[in-house]
Amino acid sequence: MRFCALLVAGAAFLTACSTVANVSYLQDLRPGEPSEIQKTQYLTLQPGDRLRITVFSRDRELTDLFNLNDRSGGGANNGNDRHPYTVRTDGTVEIPTIGPVRVQGLTRQQVADEIKYQLLSSKLLLDPTVIVEYYDLAITVLGEVGHPGRLQIPTDQLTILDALALAGDLTIYGKRENIMVLRTEGNVQTPYVIDLTNSRSVYESPVYYLQQNDIVYVEPNVKKATQSDQNASTLRSLGFWMSIPSYVVTLVVLFTRNK
Repeated sequence: MRFCALLVAGAAFLTACSTVANVSYLQDLRPGEPSEIQKTQYLTLQPGDRLRITVFSRDRELTDLFNLNDRSGGGANNGNDRHPYTVRTDGTVEIPTIGPVRVQGLTRQQVADEIKYQLLSSKLLLDPTVIVEYYDLAITVLGEVGHPGRLQIPTDQLTILDALALAGDLTIYGKRENIMVLRTEGNVQTPYVIDLTNSRSVYESPVYYLQQNDIVYVEPNVKKATQSDQNASTLRSLGFWMSIPSYVVTLVVLFTRNK
């Protein structure tokens, strides 16, 4: 009986150790030891992206030309009724009275600075203030996370850790060692793999900073895959084999009491 009890205790101990080892992030980090990460990368615009561009000036009549408002939806100051500018396939957006402005590869601030420069150099406005906002840039997070789906990008920079936090973090069934990021550039899609348990794998990855339209996939671990396999036999179940020692202990206890 003691031997059986030890078996149960040992199995539980090994299971607990394995669970901790597979769940913790950035396991090699040590308190007080700095880790080098990549230079901050800001989101840059790509063809197909949509922007909300707002121009302010004392000349309200002229600024209305640049703020693409839905005339049926409200006034010029209502940001919710403003139509977006779309980055065309040649990497430009068409600005009224200015013409095409190249924005591909630029950050929001760089686009705002370029439009302001165009307005000043053409003397269309003497005191322009330009604000550029992302209209609907997003990433997709799938698999074993709390809230899978397409998520809006809230800032100018988004790391893989930020994205997973927005998606509700990994579930206990998510495989930390094999996070896949699919990135499409032009007509080519490239897969990258990140091991969340290893800091170098995270911080040195080309996809540590995400881009719009990246797809993040969290693979299920062995336990979840086994549970979801409806065609698997009971003998293939880890839970079945783990329950055997407990079952044996129960039989021994019952036999001893009845003896």
